Amino acid sequence: MRTGAREPARVLVRRLALGLSLAVTLVLPACGNSPWESGAAGENTLYTAMQENTPRHLDPTASYWSNDTPVTYQVYEPLYGYHYFKRPYELVPKSAAKVVTPRYVSASGQPLPDDAPGELIAESIYDIPIRPGILYQPHPAFARNEQGQYRYHAMKPGELGERRSPWAFEHVGTRELVAEDFVYAIKRHATTRITAPVFGIFSEYVLGLKEYGERIKAEDTKLRAGLDPSSPDRPFLDFRRWELAGATAPEKHLLRIRLKGKYPQWKYWMQMTFFSPVPWEADAFYAQPGMAANSLSMDNWPIGTGPYMVTVWEKDRRIEMRRNPNYRGVPFPCEGPEEDRQLGRLADCGQKTPFIDRIVATVEREATPQKNKFRDGYYDVELLERTDTGVHYRVEAQDSEEVRRVYEARGMDFPQYSDVGSYFIGFNLLDPVLGGGTDAVSRERARKLRQALTIAIDWEEYSQVFPKKAGAAAMGPLPEGLPGSREGTPQGLNPVTHRMVDGKPVRRGIDEARQLMAQAGYPEGRDAVSGKPLVLNYDFYAPPTPERKPEIDWVVRQFSKLNVQLEVRATDNNQFQDKVRKGKHQVFWSGWQADYPDAENFLFLFYGPNAKSVSDGENTSNYQNAEFDRLFKEMKLLDDGPRKQAVIDQLIEILRHDAPQSFGFFPYASVAAHGWVGNMKPATLIRDSVRYLKLDIPQRQAALAAWNRPVWWPLPALLGVVLLAGWGIRRALLRRERTTGRGEVLPS
Repeated sequence: MRTGAREPARVLVRRLALGLSLAVTLVLPACGNSPWESGAAGENTLYTAMQENTPRHLDPTASYWSNDTPVTYQVYEPLYGYHYFKRPYELVPKSAAKVVTPRYVSASGQPLPDDAPGELIAESIYDIPIRPGILYQPHPAFARNEQGQYRYHAMKPGELGERRSPWAFEHVGTRELVAEDFVYAIKRHATTRITAPVFGIFSEYVLGLKEYGERIKAEDTKLRAGLDPSSPDRPFLDFRRWELAGATAPEKHLLRIRLKGKYPQWKYWMQMTFFSPVPWEADAFYAQPGMAANSLSMDNWPIGTGPYMVTVWEKDRRIEMRRNPNYRGVPFPCEGPEEDRQLGRLADCGQKTPFIDRIVATVEREATPQKNKFRDGYYDVELLERTDTGVHYRVEAQDSEEVRRVYEARGMDFPQYSDVGSYFIGFNLLDPVLGGGTDAVSRERARKLRQALTIAIDWEEYSQVFPKKAGAAAMGPLPEGLPGSREGTPQGLNPVTHRMVDGKPVRRGIDEARQLMAQAGYPEGRDAVSGKPLVLNYDFYAPPTPERKPEIDWVVRQFSKLNVQLEVRATDNNQFQDKVRKGKHQVFWSGWQADYPDAENFLFLFYGPNAKSVSDGENTSNYQNAEFDRLFKEMKLLDDGPRKQAVIDQLIEILRHDAPQSFGFFPYASVAAHGWVGNMKPATLIRDSVRYLKLDIPQRQAALAAWNRPVWWPLPALLGVVLLAGWGIRRALLRRERTTGRGEVLPS
């Protein structure tokens, strides 16, 4: 019977041990909540998040998504970049020795003056000097043996083994950047191996690139003849074998690009990662059998000359970058607006960049833990690729006095700036109601209807109702800070929607909009002939989730001011794109983010030949105006100057009068970054900002210690629970020891 009495006691002991283990597991995290390894706060490492997954493409030929840019613009060095501080944006040389202007020639090959009319220019020739002495990052693709042969370009079957990182190879090497690497990169846009999103536009201008693409397609077909088309292994496609007239290297450090006609905006393409140098050794190395299966490719492991290099790549988990030991250290800029000087942003003038040793970007699938880690100081910058994250925290501080005090106490400040993007509501002018058809009378009625709607849609109110998505109400299509824009000036007033009162723009009253409605044939929102209410369809490119519904409802209310009924047709993006391609839309919400800081990049959204439903261009309003198209073609060929400004002013005046869209708002740039991150100046177009940032390590350590103090009170409570449980078990054991087989308790 004693054996039977002891067994339950052992069970109780095991249960107690299990309970104690669980309690310790739950309590100890409360003592310290850091997601990083011990001592991380004292390292010169920038911590940030990535949204939902790792980047799709790190290969510069394929990369065209904003979530790629925190990596690509740190690893690669295109020919040009933007001055970090100056606005309007100014191009500066990066891997190029200087920013050049093209020389022009006629159809007969004769030189033309710089101010020659665009229609006389047959070719624009860019001779771009490349900085000598630039080295690529260390990489096994460059490693050579004692005989000077590449060690890893002809590996035998099985030799790759389980290597899944370039850093798993014993040897690495480097070499100097030369002009031929840019020639190779330009040719590479003709590839059939990967997505090349700008091949279409490049092939319109680079001499011979369209024909080169056809040749590469044929050569690639020959290379892969007889091979399994589904195999990820593809033989090396060596672009050096075939010449391209539009891209050559007359000298070791001289790149020559020949364009058809005149294309002033080309200079801006040369600051994008599409113009990063690509060494042929990279393609040769990654083309070997087994590389793709081991996730070894340019999409995951880029090879660049920039300040950082990828050292850890874990799919949908994290990416780490470290200083490129071969980087030459470009000096920090010394010029900038007076505001930047007063804020101390120019204090590092002339110091070699980068200042930060390592970047750790961790994938976050949910917004709440991402934001909590930022608030607690564990992310120095919440998201590197976004310029609007600070707006969320600004609104939190405005909505709650308690939150404001906490943020102020922690020194969390989120300054905001105008940026080069826009959101708007557009009208499909192919629609007979909104476009008016073919006769002049109906077109004029439709124009007055659109003008009335642009007055009624109160974008100033939108920013008040939805402050987390706020921006400056737009008077036209060109954001402030863009060359040619007059936003924020008296000349920038849109007279159709606003009037000046005491020196400030004020939206016109709804009564004026109602007068226009009556002139359009819709008094009080009803057809003057049939008496039927005016009903319009509102196409939105996303489902009406609870998060989006308030915004959709707001748009409906704007139209209801004029008694116009708006039928919401929310879809997913693919369905929306299909609908607008077919011209089956009426009213729609859309946006545009600048590719480069030129008025052409916004005004081409209204160019007739770019009509979405006709030629699958970006003119989603299907706007057609012969005078606008004539002026646009002239403006596109003009260099910056008085004549270009005059033409831009005419184009915007036409758009305001015709009202193909309600111009909406320009969202603010405000980055969520902590005070110990120095030199931060958010801008959508500047993606290489990390090289300029610096960390105040002592300030970060002090803040993390103050904001995340260990919580010790559960430990005494846990100890009390342990003692009480131990006393109870001891008492139960003693009682069992005194219990007889008949259930009697023996006297002690």
